Amino acid sequence: MDDVQELHSEFVPERSDGAAAIQAGSFLLELSLDWIVLRASENIHHLLHESHVTLIDEPLGRFVHAQALHDLRNLFSRLSGTMGIARAYGIRLSDDPDLVDVAFQLSDGRVLFEAVPSAGVFGECFGTVGGLVAGLGANRGQSLLDNAARRMRALTGYDRVTLVCDGERSESSRGAFEAGPVADADLPAIIADADAGTVALYPRRTDESAAGDALLRACDSETCRALSDRGVRAVMRIPFSVDGISGEFRCDSRTAREPSFELQAAAELFAQLFAMRLEIDRLKSARA
Repeated sequence: MDDVQELHSEFVPERSDGAAAIQAGSFLLELSLDWIVLRASENIHHLLHESHVTLIDEPLGRFVHAQALHDLRNLFSRLSGTMGIARAYGIRLSDDPDLVDVAFQLSDGRVLFEAVPSAGVFGECFGTVGGLVAGLGANRGQSLLDNAARRMRALTGYDRVTLVCDGERSESSRGAFEAGPVADADLPAIIADADAGTVALYPRRTDESAAGDALLRACDSETCRALSDRGVRAVMRIPFSVDGISGEFRCDSRTAREPSFELQAAAELFAQLFAMRLEIDRLKSARA
């Protein structure tokens, strides 16, 4: 997908702070519940070979293969009524021979449809989750948190993982960082490259957009500078919540990382299973 690779150089202008935008190298469509295109990232022609202007108020089915649309809408029908994120891997949306990975979710009555070039290694991430979780079984208290942070780092390959849960904290890192994670920042779920540019959404009005919930929404300049000051270039956030236990794994990388919806999904699974294990540990401690 040569055109996709060009995005990093073609779309690196000023940041669209205050306007709806996504990170360079990704694509986004805001759809109605009937899958009519309401808004599109201005690089969408690299994915669907149609101008972002042309797509507006048209059914998505006009621009993607019928089989891909059928499969994605079936997946969407199982998502309807939930707050979850559906993902599909290795999808061919158009006549382009290259494949994309897709994530979509419901937000404010709209379907957020995101796509990135396919990572092409399906199942590898999920295949390791069971063993990593099993290794937590013998841990209690702070040791459980410490081991979970180490194992999340092993799963994701990021340079530092910080686990924060109900006021408790643990960190696992490969080498020293200049400073801790950016605290209390409203970060997107994935930052592929804090030094890269952004792509605006069309129409460019700031009202009535659900893009703030996008996994790869653009990060504001101030936050990107704060990340750079700490030696961080890529971030993946993995929040979790189980029966009153809530927290987050924050994964930081010194170098840019290609966004992977599959890796994020595997990390979410590990985080939820860890939270269940933590709940069991706390119940045992309460009974002791």
